[in-house]
Amino acid sequence: MRLLDDARRVDRRLTSRIASWDSLWARQALPAVESAAEKTKLWWGAALAMATVGGRSERKAAAGGVAGMLTAQLIANAVCKQLYDRRRPPVEMIPHDDAEDRPDSSSFPSGHTAAAVGFTVAVAFTSPWLGAAAAVPTVMVALERVHTGAHYPSDVVVGAAIGVGSAVLVHHAPRLLPRALL
Repeated sequence: MRLLDDARRVDRRLTSRIASWDSLWARQALPAVESAAEKTKLWWGAALAMATVGGRSERKAAAGGVAGMLTAQLIANAVCKQLYDRRRPPVEMIPHDDAEDRPDSSSFPSGHTAAAVGFTVAVAFTSPWLGAAAAVPTVMVALERVHTGAHYPSDVVVGAAIGVGSAVLVHHAPRLLPRALL
């Protein structure tokens, strides 16, 4: 039980520290990325760009990215958030006005982070360079979720784990499905 209490304390301390970032970057770049990532617009746009201007490999990466993103969203939002209802970080912990605009749903896990990581890792399986490029806004989305008080760091870490697991599942599904059906 002490380990769980220590983890909660660290989670709250990290939330306060990240939420208190007051640099120009935190005030301008993070909200811009969050706005682009809202309703997965950023990832749909990236997939569209890859499929439109790229070749066969980029189209395959885009399809994998979308499948990874959708799988991660389904697991995070439709399954995990329904199983565990966790309150968002208290507004008192967030020293800026962004905490006013938070969802009412469970904070655990971060669906935004799950979708971002699911997309990025799935893309990286096919195109490591595109995956590396997508990793930059993915990390920014994860940081933004804590900075605005929408999530605790542990919500983001579990969301990232769901994203990785979803991408791995999507990547291996074409080989696993025929075996399961036989």
